[in-house]
Amino acid sequence: MKVYADNAATRKMRPAAIDTMLKTTEEYYGNPSSLHSMGQRAKEVLEDARQSIANLLGANANEIYFTSGGSEADNQAIYSAVHAPKNKGKKHIVSTAFEHHAVLHPLEKLEKEGYEITLLDVGEKGLVTAEQVAKAIRPDTCLVTVMYANNEIGTIQPIAEIGEVCREKGVLFHTDAVQAVGHLPIDLSKMKVDYLSLSAHKFGGPRGIGALYARRGAYVATFVEGGAQERNKRAGTENLPAIAAMAVALDEAVKNMKSANTKISAMRDRLIDGLKKIPHCALNGDQTKRLSGNVSFCFEGIEGESLLLWLDEAGICASSGSACTSGSLDPSHVLLAIGRVHDVAHGSLRLTLSEDNTDEEVDYMLEKIPEVVAYLRGISPVWRDLVNGKRQYIL
Repeated sequence: MKVYADNAATRKMRPAAIDTMLKTTEEYYGNPSSLHSMGQRAKEVLEDARQSIANLLGANANEIYFTSGGSEADNQAIYSAVHAPKNKGKKHIVSTAFEHHAVLHPLEKLEKEGYEITLLDVGEKGLVTAEQVAKAIRPDTCLVTVMYANNEIGTIQPIAEIGEVCREKGVLFHTDAVQAVGHLPIDLSKMKVDYLSLSAHKFGGPRGIGALYARRGAYVATFVEGGAQERNKRAGTENLPAIAAMAVALDEAVKNMKSANTKISAMRDRLIDGLKKIPHCALNGDQTKRLSGNVSFCFEGIEGESLLLWLDEAGICASSGSACTSGSLDPSHVLLAIGRVHDVAHGSLRLTLSEDNTDEEVDYMLEKIPEVVAYLRGISPVWRDLVNGKRQYIL
């Protein structure tokens, strides 16, 4: 059996999105910036997609800017906020210790430029509170950036409450919602969010396309120079087939969200309950305040890389954390942020499900994962030392 359980890294494109991408490529090949009829037809498709995405998010069309994906949208949001005229002279930013690197790396760069960064503790459950944010905000705070749902452990943050705090204190608020859009209900007309990032391939759209929501009146810095596209904020001919496909994928994801989450969360809970039976393991993050498809565990006494390779041999595609850092030998900063020690964090496994997964696949994973963990522990000198009492168990 072949099981794809890495949907948080990227999920299979929805058939409707593929069809739309092909049709747009074949029929609307004009440049949306051209004045001739083919260009104007393409422009209509572009703006229809923008309006559709805006409607699905509770936004206005002129608040949506297309980007190459979530990482670009995160970067543009952060640099827009810190360079906003209202923030002149303010050099303090509040975030969390387990943000995606598309947020943490720009913050590290800004720190070298003289900004002070406060990274909030997320605790062992992987959750931050609005009260923590309120206490961290200072008179010189120019931005709060907190992810909507964590990409590795799936915990969902109280974004509406944090937005209320930021609006009350007059501080710009950005949320990296790459893992949330298409999976959680989002109505920006009711939320105090200034910037929001999303990426199409997380909800069944194509790779290489995403969007930045910037609330009307929020400053948006020009991110790519050269042309007048995206209201002079991002130069370059728009990737119209991908944009149109993203709109269709998001529409389908939102319409089917309730039924999909019901099915997915049932499979998730069965996986969690089954894997908890493996000795000396731990679920990462809060069990209930998490995305419907996220299952994240640490297994003591094994290496995550070996676990992934053996699972792949068994036909199970999984990950140990974010796909963006899968080439790193360092333990996940997310797991370290929730208090996992290095030795335990190295033995992590992330399984992320979609509505394409089945109960039969869950059964198969519950059969194979304990077998692989037992095999790897059987050949591990670290596990031998634990069993023999030369080391103390952590989990």
